[in-house]
Amino acid sequence: MLVDLPGHYRSPLPAGRLTIDAMADAVGVLLQRLREPPAHVVGLSLGGCVGLALALRAPERVRSLTIVNAFARLRPAGPAAVARLGVRLALLAAAPMSAVAALVARGLFPRPEQTALYEAAVRSLGRNSRRAYFAGCRAVLGFDARAALARVRCPTLVMAGADDATVGLDVKETLARAIPGARFVVVPDSGHATNADQPETFNATLRDFLTAR
Repeated sequence: MLVDLPGHYRSPLPAGRLTIDAMADAVGVLLQRLREPPAHVVGLSLGGCVGLALALRAPERVRSLTIVNAFARLRPAGPAAVARLGVRLALLAAAPMSAVAALVARGLFPRPEQTALYEAAVRSLGRNSRRAYFAGCRAVLGFDARAALARVRCPTLVMAGADDATVGLDVKETLARAIPGARFVVVPDSGHATNADQPETFNATLRDFLTAR
């Protein structure tokens, strides 16, 4: 099952301040309403943060947790990542959403052979309103689950792209070490979108992890 998080695509931006915890609560309510059994939760980047929050706030809803290139507290991967974040926020303030989408998508899919993925990401990101995208950025910057990581009780896999220029490898390794029993896997030759950069390795790693659950 795939979900559009609050403020993304077909899910409207809720009233009040959007937070990672609020997104996690919305996913938990959805699982409850659908009468779903405890879920294998897989999230990339923002989705990984939401999955982590869900595991902490509604552990009865999470059978296992896979966190891909996410964090307990955002710390950009070096000066270049800080500069890209600054450019993104500047564009968000003054440029069309298509320009913001193009910048983000280029960071995700920089290789010439990834043109189709780049174009799909531009279309997908460009569908979000400026207000919703800003709310999502603010939610990410305000997220801090470091003090609660020891309370995660479900089987957890932390997958990290070795060449991720958005979230540092050390941040993801620290996350994995703080979650009891978590498995940490580094995927070579992959950036922030590990599932797209190395789909075979990503799928095999995830399948092996879930099969044991």
